[in-house]
Order: sequence, then C-alpha cells, then structure tokens
Amino acid sequence: MAKMPDIERDAPHQAVAGIVEARLWFVREVLPLEAVLRQYLRHNWRDQSDIEDLLQDVYVRVYEAARKHIPETAKPFVFTTARNMLINRMRQRHVVPIETVADLDALSIAMDAPGPDRNAMARDELRRLQDAIDRLPPRCREAVVLGRIDGLSGREIALRMGVTEATVSKHLTDGMCALSDMLYGEPAADPRRSA
Repeated sequence: MAKMPDIERDAPHQAVAGIVEARLWFVREVLPLEAVLRQYLRHNWRDQSDIEDLLQDVYVRVYEAARKHIPETAKPFVFTTARNMLINRMRQRHVVPIETVADLDALSIAMDAPGPDRNAMARDELRRLQDAIDRLPPRCREAVVLGRIDGLSGREIALRMGVTEATVSKHLTDGMCALSDMLYGEPAADPRRSA
C-alpha cells in the first residue's frame, strides 16, 4: 500500500485543523481507491516502472489540494488529477504533441491508428478472406462463421446446426484447412493448362 504523503511537517500551527481534516479525508476517501487508481495508471502509462512514482505524485497533488479545499466527491477528483498528471508527463516527454489530443483516451487511439496504406491493405485482406469464406461448402462455411467469427463453442454450433460436436469439429477443421490453402497455399493448378 502506498504511504501517506508527508508534506505537512512544515505547516504553521494555525493550519493544523485543516491538515487533520485533510488527512482524515485522504485516508477515508482516497486510499481505498488505490487498486483502481493503480490499474488506471498501468492502463494509461507505457513505462510500468513509473507506476509507483506516478501513484505517489497523484497522492501528493490530491492531498495538497485537499489541504486547501476538500472536494465533495473523491473519486472523480482523484482520477481527474491522475489524468491531468499523465497528460503533463506526456507533454514533458514530447511523446505526442498534446495540442492534438483533448482526452487521454483519444491519445491511445491516435497512437494506435494505422496509416492509409495499412487501411487499404487491411481492406484487401478482408475482401480476400470474405471471398475465401464464400467459396467454402455451405455447412463448412456455417461452422467456420459460427465458431471463428461469432465465437460460439462447439456445443453451441452443434445445437444451431443440428449435428454432433464431432461433425462440427470436422467442418471446422476442413474449413480452416481450406481457408489456409486458399489464402496462403500455392494456387491450384489449372488442369486445362497441364496438357
């Protein structure tokens, strides 16, 4: 468990009551959010070795703010603080021009977005896959679509198709082998040209 920020040791005596109130609020409202906050930081920060430092920095910022004014709801305040701190860290590291990003979630989308050439290649691959699936025998195609695209189990496919699980397994195996041959195998020789 992360430790309580230790920043009030130099505070004047007249602020002691505010410090005590902030400390109690912090222990009661903020520390129980640690697991969720840690998960949020792990999800949104690439360098996992920074997580402990990030967590402590969030705690320090939240606690310092609470000494001035305790927020009505802790969770949104803590996560907004964490989000803003991550954005500031990214800005400092020059990972991505921050002006182009309004939200941290949008940042991860922007970093992972493929370029136009990759989009065109992906569309071509999808067309080839769809053409190959369309050329499968009907029952084989049905099993492949239900199992590999819709994500149904062998038992669910068997119930939908009205066949045994062994038959589903055979259809899936045959279908996947046929797709593999059509997409990655050698083109079938045209018997008319071999003469």
